[in-house]
Amino acid sequence: MSDVRPKNVLVKSPEWQAVRKSLLGQWSKRPEWCCAQLRKYLGPIRNASDDKLDVVMNYLTGTGFRTGRIKHPCINKLRGEISAERKRRKMTRR
Repeated sequence: MSDVRPKNVLVKSPEWQAVRKSLLGQWSKRPEWCCAQLRKYLGPIRNASDDKLDVVMNYLTGTGFRTGRIKHPCINKLRGEISAERKRRKMTRR
């Protein structure tokens, strides 16, 4: 289990900031590319750190996604996979 770190510390990682910056203004034109960039950042979801899963899930539940301004089936699929992995980990840690 990873140490619990505040989200504001996690999102400051240079690796995440580079990914986040690369996605700015791209969702409306290239949503599948954006999802692919998030998957590349995560690596295999089963092996991704808790921190990375948390950062990406937090990103994918932000205002633009919640309001429906940013939407695409690949987003729902990625969110579902991350959610399932988090639940799986929670069950195995009991």
